[in-house]
Amino acid sequence: MQAALISMAGYRLVSALGATLRWRTDGLEHVDAIVRSGRQPIMAFWHGRILPATYYFRRRGIVVLTSENFDGEWIAGIIERFGYGTARGSTSRGSLKAMLQLRRAMAAGRPAGFTVDGPRGPARIAQPGAVWLAKASGNPVLPFHLESDRHWTIRSWDRTQIPKPFTTVALVVGEPFDVAADADEKRIEAARQELEDRLYALEARALQLLKKRA
Repeated sequence: MQAALISMAGYRLVSALGATLRWRTDGLEHVDAIVRSGRQPIMAFWHGRILPATYYFRRRGIVVLTSENFDGEWIAGIIERFGYGTARGSTSRGSLKAMLQLRRAMAAGRPAGFTVDGPRGPARIAQPGAVWLAKASGNPVLPFHLESDRHWTIRSWDRTQIPKPFTTVALVVGEPFDVAADADEKRIEAARQELEDRLYALEARALQLLKKRA
């Protein structure tokens, strides 16, 4: 009951805030290109940008990984109200079950989403889950990043960024990349590092996009 109440209040707050945001985007054509090719994107981003990402990509049927604990319960309640699907598990517990759920969802034609340094960090260090799913499903990893020109920063492990009302948010989507079905541990690690490097580069592009506006 407590999780349900938090979920309801959280959904209303995020909806109200999201409705005030202005957006500047770059690279969304990569999402459309993947779908036109008959595949689905594995969308990968940092945990600290979960709030604006949840609002922008709502109602697209994206299936995301959520933890099997109390926090995961109320978070799932919020994002499901925004039209997301959930696979329950984490990098520390239930990961195999969750990956199987994500693979089945993608086979049924649904995109997947990963906060690649979640659920508990270390912050801004990519975990290999998105890369594993790309190898198993044949779908590409699609990194993206968001930055707000005015925001609050929570003193949490991931330094969560909450955009202030009526602010501008820059969303930059990078080029997708594939992971071979026969990739060994060395190639998996190389792909994980590539994802991490791309996310850092996208952050710089998003900040530049905000400066251009100014």
